[in-house]
Amino acid sequence: MRHSTFFWFFLPTGAAMLFFIAFPIVSVLTQSIFAPHEAVLKVVENCTPLVGCTTETAIDQDATRELRASEPLGRFVGLDIYFDRGHLAINEVKEIWAISGGWSEFWGKVYNLPFYRAMAFTLLFTFLVTPLVIILGLIIALAVNALHARLKGLVIFFSLLPFVVTPLIGGLVLFWMIDSRGILGSALQYLAGDPDLSLKASTGLMWISIIVWGVWHAAPFAFVIFYAGLQTLPQDQIEAARIDGATRWQQVRYVTIPHLMPLVTFVALIQLMDNFRILEPIVAFNASAHAQTLSWFIFNDLSGETRQLSSASATSVMTIIGVAILLSPVLVRTWRNYRGAV
Repeated sequence: MRHSTFFWFFLPTGAAMLFFIAFPIVSVLTQSIFAPHEAVLKVVENCTPLVGCTTETAIDQDATRELRASEPLGRFVGLDIYFDRGHLAINEVKEIWAISGGWSEFWGKVYNLPFYRAMAFTLLFTFLVTPLVIILGLIIALAVNALHARLKGLVIFFSLLPFVVTPLIGGLVLFWMIDSRGILGSALQYLAGDPDLSLKASTGLMWISIIVWGVWHAAPFAFVIFYAGLQTLPQDQIEAARIDGATRWQQVRYVTIPHLMPLVTFVALIQLMDNFRILEPIVAFNASAHAQTLSWFIFNDLSGETRQLSSASATSVMTIIGVAILLSPVLVRTWRNYRGAV
């Protein structure tokens, strides 16, 4: 292909990536190192015949407006926002390290800091849900592929329903089900023999509910990918394995799974990105008192009347860095396999 032909072919994609990916990232990075200007204050003297003269401090609207117009990005703070107590909390971590008697005490106190508590749950959710989604999606795909042709369509339809439902709506439905008046909440109260048992009041049960939501919502995606891959499985290899006396499990382990490994890598990449940016169940379950994530921090900073754009931008940058770190081992492995194949 000529260079000019490739240029015009790639131009629309490159322009879209530039405007919708590169520019927003640069904008967020810039916003994270600037903070809004503080209001300019002035002392105003008020004199009345009966009370006399009094002074009070007020905001100088004209000076504040002029300052913001001259420096629209705000005041440069560098990495101060990244290091404050709402994020990496460097000073607090140093103080905890100085007074801690061991690693267990140190991590116990660090966990109480907001950012590290959110990071702990984010990583737990990511590394639990991702493998469970892959395993469950593969099991469903193998089971559906073994069904009679007349039953496959119906089973596929019901298997895809969790993926079709909007994540926030699906979270609300599950949230209502685990309520003490819902079907799951009432069933758990009956089985436990405790009429006061509430999933919403327990941090551990709320974590389990959010993880269940993550697997329930994402498993159909993995199922669709693996089911499509099973349609390309060479039947001669399966027949050869059967002739050699391989069991069903051996066929899956030594023939099917190696054939689907590129798809496993693809699903793992997508799930790592999605799970690390999890937000919907925290909002739907109203679970911020029990579980917080980095994306919830961004959502919280941008909500309400006082929007903390700089704080949200800093958390966004750290989220991007976290996703890049998570994906780097898989990408390096994929690149090495590609170079080895070439």
